[in-house]
Amino acid sequence: MTSCREESLAYVGKLFDDVRAMSQDGPGVTRQGFGPVETAVLERLTEEGVRLGLEIRKDDAGGVWMTLPGRNRALPAFVAGSHADSVPQGGNFDGLAGIVAAIETARRIKHDGIELERDFTVLMMRCEESSFFGKAYAGSLGMMGRLKESDLELKHRTAGTTLGDAIRSCGLRPERLTTGTPVIDPKRIAAFVELHIEQGPTLDSDPKVRTGIVTGIRGNIRHKAVKVVGETAHSGAVDKCYRHDALLAACRLMSRMDDLWDERLAAGDDLVFTSGVFRTGENAAISVIPGEVTFTIDIRSLDDATLERFHNMLLEEARKIGEARGVEFIFDKPLLTAPARVNGPLSDKLAEAAERAGLPVRRLASGAGHDAAMLGNCGIPTAMIFVANQNGSHNPHEAMKLEDFVAGVDVLEAAVKDFDRNRHA
Repeated sequence: MTSCREESLAYVGKLFDDVRAMSQDGPGVTRQGFGPVETAVLERLTEEGVRLGLEIRKDDAGGVWMTLPGRNRALPAFVAGSHADSVPQGGNFDGLAGIVAAIETARRIKHDGIELERDFTVLMMRCEESSFFGKAYAGSLGMMGRLKESDLELKHRTAGTTLGDAIRSCGLRPERLTTGTPVIDPKRIAAFVELHIEQGPTLDSDPKVRTGIVTGIRGNIRHKAVKVVGETAHSGAVDKCYRHDALLAACRLMSRMDDLWDERLAAGDDLVFTSGVFRTGENAAISVIPGEVTFTIDIRSLDDATLERFHNMLLEEARKIGEARGVEFIFDKPLLTAPARVNGPLSDKLAEAAERAGLPVRRLASGAGHDAAMLGNCGIPTAMIFVANQNGSHNPHEAMKLEDFVAGVDVLEAAVKDFDRNRHA
């Protein structure tokens, strides 16, 4: 058993190291969705699937499906995986951990000579992160035919190219992904399980329970660019009563939303609120009253009504502050992602698998969004495994102990092996 565990640690460690080396960008990694580095990473991991003797196919959204055949191929498959991309100069494990976990599960099952009742498939998806084009789950949405034509026109964060351009550069037809018809057959998926780092401190703060079973995934309402238009003026020549300071108006709005957030939490709402980007205009200077500010908004909750209520509060506070300070808040079209509930019976199977493996687990919500949320909202039975990680995520200091990761793989492997345990009972 010790040698098997050491073999597992060495195998997954090398995969993580190889991908890190391919995508190193300063202190972190950068794998843009539908970009050349993401493509190279998928090719490297596909080579691993070929080496393991898995059947390989690609879908029209760029996803890669690597299958270990089961005894009864008429049955829909047990699918596990995640996304291959990252945020700019982010961590190496966000997304990649789910792919490596699925590959390691296939390797173990093949190594042990076990024939499963049904196919087990590793799914590697593209472009889950919204950092480059402002659209989350672009790859999995495209796979389900749910991208919108307007999504394809979203601009890259620093370049003039669009999401559609990026998809096209990978040899894919972006218009195929906006038809409303999936490019795969969802009925061929019996279950989708995504292993992921937690991206928060809950599991890492517990010395004993390092593995989680996710109860739900927060949806979000986002604004990629809210503009505040005031009046640019000399900082020394205009008294306060004559000013139309866009920056102070924006700051006032943030302060009010922070107070309202506290009120909603006290009322029992599940809610998080973030403004991750703040920019003054191009003519910003130490001696200039800001006449223009742009910022982002990210509101998340497990509850649709909570999202809508807090978004309406945001719009109303902006209106009142704009009137009081003589500025205008201009909101771009909100980007909406519905909350997702995981499949209860499938989550219970994961918990039972953990118990049989002797691994303690806890149930917890996911504050971050994942491809599993989108697939679950499309009717595919979906569940998630969380593993502890250090230093948060979406930053170059993201870390994960391989021992914690392998424990999460143990849960996934046990669930795959036992999925059809009571099927004929």
